[in-house]
Amino acid sequence: MLIEGVPGLAKTTAVKTLGEALEGDFHRIQFTPDLLPSDLIGTDIYRQEQGEFVFRPGPLFHNILLADEVNRAPAKVQSALLEAMGERQITVGRRTYALPRLFMVLATQNPIEQEGTYQLPEAQLDRFLLHVWVGYPTRDEELAILDLDSEHQRSPWAPPAGILSQAEIFAAQQAVAEVYLDRRMQRYIVDLVLASRQPKAYDAELQRWLRYGASPRASIALARCARALAWLQGKDYVAPEHVQGMLAEVLRHRLLLTFEAEADGVTTDDFIARLLEVVAVP
Repeated sequence: MLIEGVPGLAKTTAVKTLGEALEGDFHRIQFTPDLLPSDLIGTDIYRQEQGEFVFRPGPLFHNILLADEVNRAPAKVQSALLEAMGERQITVGRRTYALPRLFMVLATQNPIEQEGTYQLPEAQLDRFLLHVWVGYPTRDEELAILDLDSEHQRSPWAPPAGILSQAEIFAAQQAVAEVYLDRRMQRYIVDLVLASRQPKAYDAELQRWLRYGASPRASIALARCARALAWLQGKDYVAPEHVQGMLAEVLRHRLLLTFEAEADGVTTDDFIARLLEVVAVP
C-alpha cells in the first residue's frame, strides 16, 4: 500500500500501529537521498575465517516493512523494491532468496510538488495494490486528536491489547478468496479497466484527459480488493458497490493523465469518477 499525504497527518504512526498489532517482524526504514539498494536488500559479506561470502539479509526480509517517505530516495533505490513487491523474492548475485509468506510493503509519500522528492517510477507504482490519499482531518476529528494527545500526556501509550496472529491473517485471506465473484462482476471489473485504456469508446472528454491506462494488474487488484471489502462487510458475494468502493484506490496510481488535463486541474480521481458514470453497471 502507498499512503500519500502532506507531513503531519500521522501516516507513519498509523503504519507503526498496524505493525505492532500484527504477529511478525516489523521494520521501519527512512528513505533518504543517500540510501543504497544494498541497504534494503542486503549484501554478501566475506568471512575470512571461512574463506567464503555469506549473505547478510537486509530489511526487506522482515514480515512488514515501512518504507517511510519512499519518494525521498532516488529511483535506483526505489527499484530495489520491484522484485520483492512483484515476486516475493530477492535475487543477489546468482542466488534467489524467498521472502516470508507474510510480507507487506507499506510506503508513505509526501506530495511530489514538495522540494527534495523524486517521483516514483510507473513500474513500481503499478506493483502497489492500493494508493490511499490522506487528507486533512475535519474540525471534529482534529478536536478528537487533541483529546487523544492530552490522554497521551497524562499516561504513557500502551501497545495493542491483542495481536492478530499470522494464522488468523492467512485464514482471513483464504476466506476472502472464497467470496463469490459472479461472471457479471468480473465483466464489470474488466470493463472499468478497459475503459481506462480505451476511453474513446465511452466518452470523448476522457480520451482527451488520458495518456496511459491501467495494466491487467489493476483488474486482478480490483477483484481481490472488492472481495476483501465484501468480506469485511459480512457479505459472501461481491456487489457493484464493492467494486465501485475500491476503484479509486486501485486505479489512482495506475493512470497517467495528459498535460492538457493537468492544465485544466483534472485529477485522476476526477477521471475515475467519470469512469463510474459512463461504464454500465450490471
